[in-house]
Amino acid sequence: MTKLDRRNMIFFGLGTVGRDMFYALEANALIYYLSNVMQLPIGVFVATSLVFTVLRVFDALNDPFMGLLVDNCRSKHGKFKPPMLFGALAGAACYLVLFTDFGLRNYWFVAIFAIAYILWDIFYGLNDIAYWSMLPSLSVDQKVRENMGAFARICANIGMFAIMVGWEPITRGLGNTPKAWFLVALTVTVLMLLFQLFTLLGVKEKTTMFKEEEKTSLRDMWVVIGKNDQLLWTALSMSLFTIGYMTTTTFSIYYMQYVFGNKDMYAVLAAVVGVAQLSALTVFPFFSKRLPREKLYLYSTFLVIAGYLVFFFADQSLALVVVAALLLFVGEAFIQLLMLMFLEDTIEYGQWKLHKRNESITLSVQPFINKIGGAVSMGFVSLALVWAGIKTGDTAAVAIDDGGKLIIKLVMLLLPLVFIVTGYLIYRFKFKINKEMYDRILADLHERGELNLDAKDTAPNA
Repeated sequence: MTKLDRRNMIFFGLGTVGRDMFYALEANALIYYLSNVMQLPIGVFVATSLVFTVLRVFDALNDPFMGLLVDNCRSKHGKFKPPMLFGALAGAACYLVLFTDFGLRNYWFVAIFAIAYILWDIFYGLNDIAYWSMLPSLSVDQKVRENMGAFARICANIGMFAIMVGWEPITRGLGNTPKAWFLVALTVTVLMLLFQLFTLLGVKEKTTMFKEEEKTSLRDMWVVIGKNDQLLWTALSMSLFTIGYMTTTTFSIYYMQYVFGNKDMYAVLAAVVGVAQLSALTVFPFFSKRLPREKLYLYSTFLVIAGYLVFFFADQSLALVVVAALLLFVGEAFIQLLMLMFLEDTIEYGQWKLHKRNESITLSVQPFINKIGGAVSMGFVSLALVWAGIKTGDTAAVAIDDGGKLIIKLVMLLLPLVFIVTGYLIYRFKFKINKEMYDRILADLHERGELNLDAKDTAPNA
């Protein structure tokens, strides 16, 4: 790794600390804010929950268009930074509306929430696509990408788990009122914007590595996605994994409240999860040097299976909950990073196959996947809460019967396991870009004049 690579790794990674704090509060706590703080009538709560599912699916279809905008951006600051900045600023404004109490508890609340939510989703998607599609433009070396990706994921997890550990005790300490939640959301929003400055001002792109290409048309966009078979299989595998992962993390606060019986211990669970994932990402480069990605994915899946099995029988045992979380989230951290690497390799595969490089359109499937995963998991959680007999407005550990506890455990643990294992099997039998094939792709692209490997260590622009 060169001096420039190390600089880009640090400044790129730091940029996502605030981004993941920003996203984690929405993904892990917004539904709790709606159900247990706003105390919406059950009909309004159900309607608002449907907004998560319907609008996320609708907006997910918009992500390729955001990727098209990024790929066609031409400026002296490169093609990634302008949309990254605009998405952050516009998304911040919409985000604060989600956590503003306008005093409404009827269906006008649903309408205002829906408008703010769809706009936030669009602008955050623009920022997310621009951010992550910058990474493969910084290096085509798989090991350098793994190191950059691992550091970025470490930073992302620091931000995410700071929120997962902190949101419940902080909001409770501030009175658990809508005003308290708005203050937390405002703080997170400011931190997101400040950390984005690391990437916007510090990263230097290697633009001379790639040939200048014509803008991509709307028709070409569908070709880029539809004819990249490895991208499609990777997207399907990632989607199944994300649905499982997000269902588990979203349900965890309810598990600790209604199954474990002590909501205050949620912060402990979140801390264990954070330690597990950060530790896994820290040691990932060590294992990646010694094991091929195929074996890393297999072993990680075994850890996930073991974690879910232990979790299912943990109930009120804190020791078993901790062991389960360590197994589960070490495995899931490895899989998350591997998935990102698989997705990035499909960029060069698509360029090799279609003679055109489209980082942002290709990586637009990542926020698409996150939104589909979030929408489906939120749907599972919302329906399971109603099915289990949990009432909106519950602020204490109101008892539910054994049937309700079983529903929570099945939806939080068994259902995600099925999705995650199915995602692995799709990868195992359909993904074919191993190291040998990837090196051959790079050599062909260099020979065709579509990739300047001799310029890989230069950065003419900031």
